Amino acid sequence: MPDWEAIRNEALAGATLSQIPPKVQLPTLPYAVTLFVQRSRDASVPLAELAKILETDAGLTIQLLKYVNSTFLGIQKRVVGVLQALTFLGCQHSRQFVIAIGMEGAIRAHNSKLINQNAFWSDNLRRAIFSREIALLLETDPEIAFLGSLLQDYLLPVLTNDLFDDYREFTPSQDVTTQALSEFEQARFGWDHSMAGACLAYDWKLPDELVCCIRYHHSGVEILSDARLGRSPVAATALSALLPDQFCQHQRGLELLMKLESRWPNFSLERVAEAVDRQYVHMGLGIQNDVPLLPRCKSLGTTGSTRSVEPLEAAVSE
Repeated sequence: MPDWEAIRNEALAGATLSQIPPKVQLPTLPYAVTLFVQRSRDASVPLAELAKILETDAGLTIQLLKYVNSTFLGIQKRVVGVLQALTFLGCQHSRQFVIAIGMEGAIRAHNSKLINQNAFWSDNLRRAIFSREIALLLETDPEIAFLGSLLQDYLLPVLTNDLFDDYREFTPSQDVTTQALSEFEQARFGWDHSMAGACLAYDWKLPDELVCCIRYHHSGVEILSDARLGRSPVAATALSALLPDQFCQHQRGLELLMKLESRWPNFSLERVAEAVDRQYVHMGLGIQNDVPLLPRCKSLGTTGSTRSVEPLEAAVSE
């Protein structure tokens, strides 16, 4: 088990939110979310008390019951109360769900001039499901991997809106010679959205492993060779970040994942993509899957690449 506190300290390395310009209106989590996260970490706190916390927030209550009763979870008898829902999900799964819903709500409250919010959350959900599938292959925590990938870019709508004049100079491209978004941010601001997101997540007292997922999500396939993180949810999150998105943050990401198949016999990009598309529909979260992943992967496998891809440095030992 990694020492997540030590890894988090190293990941942030003294970075703070003071680096972010004052004009950026950082989101705040609903009080019920913050209190639930803090109290749910104490194993002695009964579920009944946690249920009362959520019941003070009608939005969270509705989203929780909607999720528990979705066809994705396959419950035979309808759940009608928060305590019953928490009992079914368990404390850890409930905490992860509350974090995800609370953060999504906080971010959606901020408009973005550069990001289509529906497409943004669609990309994130696709990555989250992909990450969970990878975590299962790595035999690590699939739920932390899911949440880490769902939230890896959560600050981008806020940053791109409040720093619009800066971000509009970034031109997304699939050209491997084009500057990546994180490189653009480092050159322009001296920090990138992964660092800013990790710092805010730490301030919100989110789990250390989740902070690390956000901080290291641009590590690429190289993270698989890391002795501490190579078989952790952080690695699953980093691989999910290679999937296409609005900003083309990882040029030729799908090609790198396809190349990974030759190093990792248990991994099949098309098989994982098929599982992602199937689960995306069945989760019933109301986010339309306009661009399924599997056809993209099949197209890549059929046409091949017109450009070379740098050799992978990482290898996965079975």
